[in-house]
Amino acid sequence: MTQHDIALAVIGGTGVYRLADLQDVETRDLDTRFGKPSGPVRIGTLHGQRVAFLARHGEGHSVPPHQVNYRANLQALKDIGATRVLALNTVGGITERFGPRVLACPDQLIDYTWGRISTLCEEPGSDVLHVDFGDPYTHLLRQRILAAAASTGVALVDGGCYGATQGPRLETKAEIRRMLRDGCDLVGMTGMPEAGLARELGLDYACLAIVANWAAGCGTDEEITMEEVLANVAAASAGIPALVGALARG
Repeated sequence: MTQHDIALAVIGGTGVYRLADLQDVETRDLDTRFGKPSGPVRIGTLHGQRVAFLARHGEGHSVPPHQVNYRANLQALKDIGATRVLALNTVGGITERFGPRVLACPDQLIDYTWGRISTLCEEPGSDVLHVDFGDPYTHLLRQRILAAAASTGVALVDGGCYGATQGPRLETKAEIRRMLRDGCDLVGMTGMPEAGLARELGLDYACLAIVANWAAGCGTDEEITMEEVLANVAAASAGIPALVGALARG
């Protein structure tokens, strides 16, 4: 394997700790200029293409969203030669189109996080970067994701605004009402600073949002349980390996 034959890198979120159908897997335990990533990078073959996978929270879900070393995760993927990153984010649905078990490819986001290292410019002496972030997800990669979904028969909602909250607690109903007024369709805890850092690193980056539940006060007032979340993630994720394979080929 050469340094530049990674067709696609995938970052898995809550409930997605491995990439199904990945074959001939090689494990890379990496260190980066920003420290160690959340876990090993698994590199294997999927539908004839070399694909890398990294579990954002660690393969045992041991890293909470506010403590993820987002810089190290993305740097590790770049260091192995990846240029395209598909982020799988488990989210809650706020608006009608985004109910549980929906897959979506958002085109906008709002950052409500705080206290996270959110730039490559953190250390003294670092180059100051002012990247264009008006469209936070790479347009061409989004179009290829939509085309991959269409070609594999995977239902995918095009568009939507992802609101990134601090976590690890879930949001109050009042917070969700504010997010709805702000224009958010989805709520998750890991969309930022990951997307911004990917832009600073020059990586093509897009999000595939897996809707696990209705956000607080939306759809139902029933208490959200992890059993329900994981069951919905598993159901919504069934077509992801085929979609990822088609995207890697494209």
